[in-house]
Amino acid sequence: MSTTREQVLVGVGHVAADLQLGGDPDPAAGAPLLLDVRWALGVTGFYTRYLAGHLPGAVYVDLESELAGTPSPALGRHPLPSASSFQQAARRWGVRADTRVVVYDASGGTSAARAWWLLRFFGHRDVWILDGGLVAWERAGLPLEVGDVTHAPGDFIARPGGMPVLDADDVADLPDYGVLLDARAAERYRGETEPVDPRAGHVPGAVCAPTTENLSDDGRFLDDAALRQRFRSVGVDPDAQVGVYCGSGVNAAHEIAALAALGVTAGLYAGSWSQWSSDPGRPVATGARP
Repeated sequence: MSTTREQVLVGVGHVAADLQLGGDPDPAAGAPLLLDVRWALGVTGFYTRYLAGHLPGAVYVDLESELAGTPSPALGRHPLPSASSFQQAARRWGVRADTRVVVYDASGGTSAARAWWLLRFFGHRDVWILDGGLVAWERAGLPLEVGDVTHAPGDFIARPGGMPVLDADDVADLPDYGVLLDARAAERYRGETEPVDPRAGHVPGAVCAPTTENLSDDGRFLDDAALRQRFRSVGVDPDAQVGVYCGSGVNAAHEIAALAALGVTAGLYAGSWSQWSSDPGRPVATGARP
């Protein structure tokens, strides 16, 4: 029987076996569809890195244009894409109704989780995050492929509503009855620095829970016991109502995935701090306390 963790994460050995390396890693032939979602805030050149080496058969996904809508102060830096635009992107990747999808990056899943979350939000449940990503793949001595990859267009139909979403009003009220997690770095939470958004600090009542603390030193997710203790320490229990935000709604998906691995459902505040801090009517807290 699959565990909850196995419904979210998949190891490199499992993926390598499914690809039947040495053959054709074609999703139409039953192999999983691999999506390369390398991205980092303020960093460019990931498509070039993809061309230089990626998992066999992997399709490149551009986070800025395919996993987000048009940015604005009112919606945030990475608002959710429309159903029609995401459907078009997913079909380009080759997603069909019966496609198994594995997403990965080179940063412990912190950007790949955005694709995982969006596919689930728009109704595709057969999607996993490659635990450890490209780093774990290379560490295992598994082969890479160079150049661009395309597959036959998919027939994916985007139906929003598969994952819970919070708006700013929901987030303002949540600390009164549940747990609101801020997945950004601790220094941004405390308001000591703010490299991109209009104001420094955090949503009043939010608890500091950096996404990076979901990972072990080797870039893989913590084991279940360690993850459970990590979230218990910030007030999350199995029955808690939980919401998560970050800077722009990207890395928060990683926190939601970590919670999902434990069977805890959490809502995403898609506008996140980039939206909240752009609204002068929203209060801001600073310091280490919620």
